[in-house]
Amino acid sequence: MTNTFSRLRIAALAAGMALTALSAGPAAATEMKLGMTTWVGYGPLFLAKELGYFKDGGLDVELEIIEESSLYMASMAAGRLQGNASTIDEIMKYRSDDVCFKAVYALDDSNGGDGILAPKDVKDVAGLKGMEVGMNEGSVSQFWFSILLKQAGLTEEDVEITNMTADDAAAAFMADRIPVAITWEPHLTLAKKADKGQVLVNSSETPGLIVDVVALRCDFIEAHPEAVDTLVKGLNKAYDYIQSNQDEAYEIMAKSVGGWLEDPAEFAASAEGVSFYGEERNKEFFAGGDDGEAGKLLALGDEIWGGLGKLQMDVKYDDIVDPSFVNKN
Repeated sequence: MTNTFSRLRIAALAAGMALTALSAGPAAATEMKLGMTTWVGYGPLFLAKELGYFKDGGLDVELEIIEESSLYMASMAAGRLQGNASTIDEIMKYRSDDVCFKAVYALDDSNGGDGILAPKDVKDVAGLKGMEVGMNEGSVSQFWFSILLKQAGLTEEDVEITNMTADDAAAAFMADRIPVAITWEPHLTLAKKADKGQVLVNSSETPGLIVDVVALRCDFIEAHPEAVDTLVKGLNKAYDYIQSNQDEAYEIMAKSVGGWLEDPAEFAASAEGVSFYGEERNKEFFAGGDDGEAGKLLALGDEIWGGLGKLQMDVKYDDIVDPSFVNKN
């Protein structure tokens, strides 16, 4: 009698536990909020989200457009964002002993999407000496322009820098308020269509210098490695989808990214100025540590930003890159 009662009691407890588990439903998804500007190269993040690649792996990604890098970096430092999408050189300026984040995936590099608008009679970068240049100081525009100046045997002291956003610089150039602008698409194409000046140099002539990455807070990476793995796998799938369904992919990304890219035709035209990265390209980019592509780009960033007094610490490869997730996918 006692044994029968015990067995019935155990069975009832087991049934109750099963019902509780069923009523609880599936485990809550891990939340990840990323900040970024409006840029064609960030389209794969929106594509992977819309196609459910993140959700399928239990990851709830929120993508927030913030048109000023210092603002989304401050939000990430405060813990309101878990990460961001930005150029790897630009985020170097915000890495410190107190604010730890690392790049876990490379999205694209600019392949003509950034450029210099200048008068038609200027033959090369050296010809900009003594001219006023509209440029967003502290942004990738300054990083890229500083490299071009160095290659031409010049420094920023050889030109007159007027600090303004890339959009404002393009508008000022078109209105004849400044002779030179460091900007990006769609302004380069708009200037060509208006036969206004010339695109003196674009980023297709400097491959691998302007690379966008997804960087995440170190504490988030440590606490949620499975979420980071899902992010990377989802982005790899999005890249593959772009390769096999380009028109559909551009339509989805245009609608999702919005802003000046909401027209699929505009998105497609802008996409010609970037090279999207997938699984194999990520492995190549992050390979080799200090001696690989990412390592050398970081060394260049250290040289340029360090020389301009913009760094909070001497940033090395291991300080700002975690290649473990792209290497295991």
